[in-house]
Amino acid sequence: NISREKKKETMKLIVAALLAGSAVAFAPAQVAKTSTSLNAFEDELGAQPPLGFFDPLGMLTDADQERFDRLRYVELKHGRICQLAFLGQIVTRNGIHLPGPIDMAGDSFDSYPNGIAALFGENAIPTAGLLQIIAFVGFLELGVMKDVTGEAEFPGDFRNGALDFGWDTFDEETKLSKRAIELNNGRA
Repeated sequence: NISREKKKETMKLIVAALLAGSAVAFAPAQVAKTSTSLNAFEDELGAQPPLGFFDPLGMLTDADQERFDRLRYVELKHGRICQLAFLGQIVTRNGIHLPGPIDMAGDSFDSYPNGIAALFGENAIPTAGLLQIIAFVGFLELGVMKDVTGEAEFPGDFRNGALDFGWDTFDEETKLSKRAIELNNGRA
């Protein structure tokens, strides 16, 4: 008899706890206050639906425009690298490789595996080849992929007065749209 009463009491407590927990779901949500330094970047390019301005790590807390521009430059650069890597995967997985030999021994580009297997495994690219790739990327990073002339319109503009491809023929709205598309593609 005692155990039956105890079971009833326990069940009532469980039901009460469940009801109290579900009631919290209908309570009004508290709105967090954002600092004025974060509000300064809410109208920047890239603060777009569905997230709006998104800084989950707080890297722009108390940041100035110079810090924002540096982080935007890095975001663009990494987004471009990711897009090129994805395109490289798609192309090589489709069996499209550069023609001709890759080395003096006469090995062809398609004789090496695709993806991560090209770096690790029994048929991997030789160490000297990997060092050449790293040296080339370093050359691009230090000598080419930067604003050499100081003519950049925005962070990540590497035209340096030489490359245009019709960019200057676009109106400002089209330029902003294309830059926003590039940011979103790099984030995806």
